[in-house]
Amino acid sequence: MPARRLRSLLSLGVLLCPVLALTAVAPTPIDLWPGTAPGETKDLGKEQDTTKPTDNLVAGKRVIRLGNVSKPTLTIYKPSKSKDTGAAVLVCPGGAYYILALDLEGTEVCEWLNSIGVTAALLKYRVPRRPGLEKHAAPLQDAQRAMSLLRHRAPQLGIDPRRLGVLGFSAGAHLSAALSTTAERTYPTVDDDDQTELHPNFTVLIYPGYLTVKEDGDKVAPELKIATNTPPTFIAMTQDDPVRVESALYYSLALKQAKVPAELHIYPTGGHGYGLRRTKEVATTWPDRVEDWMKACGWLERK
Repeated sequence: MPARRLRSLLSLGVLLCPVLALTAVAPTPIDLWPGTAPGETKDLGKEQDTTKPTDNLVAGKRVIRLGNVSKPTLTIYKPSKSKDTGAAVLVCPGGAYYILALDLEGTEVCEWLNSIGVTAALLKYRVPRRPGLEKHAAPLQDAQRAMSLLRHRAPQLGIDPRRLGVLGFSAGAHLSAALSTTAERTYPTVDDDDQTELHPNFTVLIYPGYLTVKEDGDKVAPELKIATNTPPTFIAMTQDDPVRVESALYYSLALKQAKVPAELHIYPTGGHGYGLRRTKEVATTWPDRVEDWMKACGWLERK
């Protein structure tokens, strides 16, 4: 090939690369409910990022703090075909049930799950807390609906309905625990998506909140009904977490007493709300430990 023509083709490739990157199709959110979500009657105002310039950065980067969510969605992130194991995980961001840390504990987590061959399903659940209801009431309906939808649509999504987990952070970890321990559906069935098992096959709780009641001797929160059929659980937390490491310790003990397989990692420092943004803190290596645990349990075996 003449050098002149080769240079022209290379130049064209350089010009096309940014265009192709810009035209890449992002995953399309799926509406969780056919119409209005259960019990939604009030207009909350515009859904928006509530982050202020004065809000703290995490690992030197800003965080999307999404508020006023009244139309919950599920967004599916697929790994490359060469890596796809068939496993899938429902991702529940935290935010004290007031906002959702949508990138720190959502999209960035989905990208990591894809890197280890796992399909990620990002749950955008309803926040803030609804007046007159338990803090997690509306989000639990959304999480149950999401898990049922994923399992029912597993063939179309290319996932194994027997290897379907949930991973949550802070309040999202409490939501994940509630999804894993609530026996009955908390809303009337809507359609065929609700005709499937609503519990995950495994659970990952990262710096979880609200698991125990401090004022009652750190007993497990009454809404979390741990039983012998509670899914195998992974928990990671730090001793200096302001949410209190006791919640992870006592919850883990309750799992042990119910003979539920569990893995607990307690790190000395790291605080709260670091997502999976790596820093000098050893606590931020938790994704490596989760991957090891998932491999050991067989969740990442290609089938």
